Amino acid sequence: MDGHGRHEDKVDNGFNHEEEEHGGRKSSNNGAEYEMSVEQIFEKREVPPWKKQLTMRAFAVSFVLSILFTFIVMKLNLTTGIIPSLNVSAGLLGFFFVKTWTKLLSKSGLLRQPFTRQENTVIQTCVVASSGIAFSGGFGSYLFGMSERVAKQSGDNGGFKNPSLGWIIGFLFVVSFLGLFSVVPLRKIMIIDFKLTYPSGTATAHLINSFHTPQGAKLAKKQVKTLGKFFSFSFLWGFFQWFYTAGDGCGFINFPTFGLKAYENMFFFDFSATYVGVGMICPYIINISVLLGGILSWGLMWPLIENRKGDWFNADLPKNNMHGLKGYQVFIAIALILGDGLYNFVKVFTRTLTGLFYQFRGRQSLPVANQHSSDTSDKLSYDDQRRIQLFLKDQIPTWFSVAGYVTIATISTIVLPFIFPELKWYYVLVIYIFAPTLAFCNAYGTGLTDWSLASTYGKLAIFTIGAWAGPNGGVLAGLIACGVMMNIVSTASDLMQDFKTGYLTLASPRSMFVSQVIGTAMGCIVSPCVFWLFYNAFDDLGLPGSQYAAPFGIVYRNMSVLGVQGFSALPKDCLLLCYVFFGAAILINSIKDMLGKKWGSYIPLPMAMAIPFYLGPYFAIDMCVGSLILFVWEKLNKEKAAAFAPAVASGLICGDGIWTLPSSILALAGVQPPICMKFLSRATNARVDNFLNSKS
Repeated sequence: MDGHGRHEDKVDNGFNHEEEEHGGRKSSNNGAEYEMSVEQIFEKREVPPWKKQLTMRAFAVSFVLSILFTFIVMKLNLTTGIIPSLNVSAGLLGFFFVKTWTKLLSKSGLLRQPFTRQENTVIQTCVVASSGIAFSGGFGSYLFGMSERVAKQSGDNGGFKNPSLGWIIGFLFVVSFLGLFSVVPLRKIMIIDFKLTYPSGTATAHLINSFHTPQGAKLAKKQVKTLGKFFSFSFLWGFFQWFYTAGDGCGFINFPTFGLKAYENMFFFDFSATYVGVGMICPYIINISVLLGGILSWGLMWPLIENRKGDWFNADLPKNNMHGLKGYQVFIAIALILGDGLYNFVKVFTRTLTGLFYQFRGRQSLPVANQHSSDTSDKLSYDDQRRIQLFLKDQIPTWFSVAGYVTIATISTIVLPFIFPELKWYYVLVIYIFAPTLAFCNAYGTGLTDWSLASTYGKLAIFTIGAWAGPNGGVLAGLIACGVMMNIVSTASDLMQDFKTGYLTLASPRSMFVSQVIGTAMGCIVSPCVFWLFYNAFDDLGLPGSQYAAPFGIVYRNMSVLGVQGFSALPKDCLLLCYVFFGAAILINSIKDMLGKKWGSYIPLPMAMAIPFYLGPYFAIDMCVGSLILFVWEKLNKEKAAAFAPAVASGLICGDGIWTLPSSILALAGVQPPICMKFLSRATNARVDNFLNSKS
């Protein structure tokens, strides 16, 4: 998981793991079998120069896929904040579109340049960079937390700044590129000298390499067909459901699966294809953790606290007042998130410093992909020699990186206070002085653990800058500082993951960097436009109980309020409960690590448990249905499930995600669904019947 929910999945795409770890497949020579490495398989294929890896067709496909995935990530952001890795679907669709394009051109005799794995890597990098802005841009967290809509729910007097397309695009352009320039000079140290694994980058590279082998291309074709089928089903299912949502509380999304009492406490299956798909991608323990968090909060704690109404809080307070039950829901969730974040920050930061210490002292080596023993580590394989040669061939000058960082930081320091008067120029300057160090730590920690702490660094900025700014504008200053920090450290770790992918697919570092820059620029325009469409199409966006509740908006804002006002912002006895859950998050993580990988994998994750505390457990039921489908499939046919489950899940997520585009357009055009299907209690039904009988 990344930030507040992003999970990086590893998919073998049908390859045998044992063969893949050695790098290739078996071949025969005069009757003798031997292992062919990946680069031996591709030995006869010419690696194009870095400029030829950056093709117009690659960026055209990237732009189309960027819009697709931005809609998906935005929908996930504004509903629950749980964002699975979409690497598999991005790689599959990128391969499919360009392969179809080149096949048509080849038949007509117009094909000038064949489709290579390097070009595939460029597409992957560009799409992930672009759609990643939908997450780091904070549209469901810190950025939306600045709005008047969230400020009213919070009940604080910290000011607000409503979303506007102009300032959002300007803000993203001045903060989203700094992380790229901050770690470019370290690429050789991270990838070649330290040999960091970057598991997600490595998995993506294996995926792309497999597509461009004969066996992998056949499997990819079948996977794309499967994705297409479930994409169509999910899209049509979303369209079908829309017909029955003419009013509040209408449609399948409000079906009281386990009865009306359970429905009142948010326990129901809402027929969401998106979260069934998310459940199939996320590990079982994440889905179980979310469900356990929902049962603990909505099944046990909130009903008990509700019974203390009149004692712990005023019984006459509105439902969404932060000094009532809503305050307990938000602040206890914050305590769990901060406890989990602090523990993982200390763990990863300590491991980073320890690893660096031993690396420079030469006492022990860091985790290395395909490392067998220390006595053979100096003997480079054919693959490593080939990869290092091409990785070092196209250098990016250090002066270029330093000049780029200083220039953008200077512009940003001047521009940001004009957009946000609460954020003084010296706050920005301090952030930019420390940012390269934190970006390096995050990129290094991600290489070791595959865990990006971007949102944790963002929360650190919320408390430090918010407390520094004080009551006069501190709430907004903290939220903006969070955005600045999150964008820097997130793009830094993403770029280093891409460098690892490029290293393993022989894509040039220059083409990776340019692709990341172009993808980031796309994201700075596409993501705000998609958010603006949601914001204008759905009047209840960000309101509790709505289709797009944006739960992390109020969570992030109240973190900033806490940083400025201290514990005075909490309802009665809430501080004690926060201490308990903060400590519990640290204790659970400690037990998880002490038990080791085998038994620790059965311990729930506090970060995942915190998500339904505010939102409710309904989406956890969807995710557990996805887990159940995958579990049964694996029992029936494990190999087929491994090969096709990611494609099925991606199809479900993509189809339902894309349905939000026509539904948003219909809402903007004032077109309402024709039917309201509502499920009522017996008493309400009796009242409706009496009313209808009296009229007749």
